[in-house]
Amino acid sequence: QVKSQFESRANVNCVVFTAVVYKTQVVAGTMYFIKVQISDAEYVHLKVFQSLPYENQGPSLESFQTGKTRDDPLTYF
Repeated sequence: QVKSQFESRANVNCVVFTAVVYKTQVVAGTMYFIKVQISDAEYVHLKVFQSLPYENQGPSLESFQTGKTRDDPLTYF
């Protein structure tokens, strides 16, 4: 759901956009840290916020880290 947000902010066009692993952190909603494969050898880490259900808002891309590999550990950032 945040693919278009990532593509516009990173100024890239992703043919592949597959979540590999994720972690969550509960705040006033849920913060997701997601490792996403965007090409054969390139990965990005996304920080996505999902507000509480009653706020009726979709997930929003808070920040991201590029230049990651499959073996880079997914950490909170």
